[in-house]
Amino acid sequence: MIEKAVNQLAEKILDLDEASLTGLWEKYKTRMEHFDVSREWERAVVVFFIINAVCAKNHIFNEQVAAMQSPSAVTPKPKRGKPDLKLVK
Repeated sequence: MIEKAVNQLAEKILDLDEASLTGLWEKYKTRMEHFDVSREWERAVVVFFIINAVCAKNHIFNEQVAAMQSPSAVTPKPKRGKPDLKLVK
């Protein structure tokens, strides 16, 4: 039952627009920073982390799509005996 509920929440959250959520970020950050013992504060914390989760998900998604489109750009250089360091005087 709980798994079904959180999956339904995830589906609804995935339908939200990141740009619109980002516009709310500062409001919920400020509310979260002003702690009080209330349901409103608890909701603000959850909303703040939902916004961050959507942004993080989109960032990871975009990185992975870019890596799939240009695999040579993501391929690490082979390791050599000495690190690539420069002497700075």
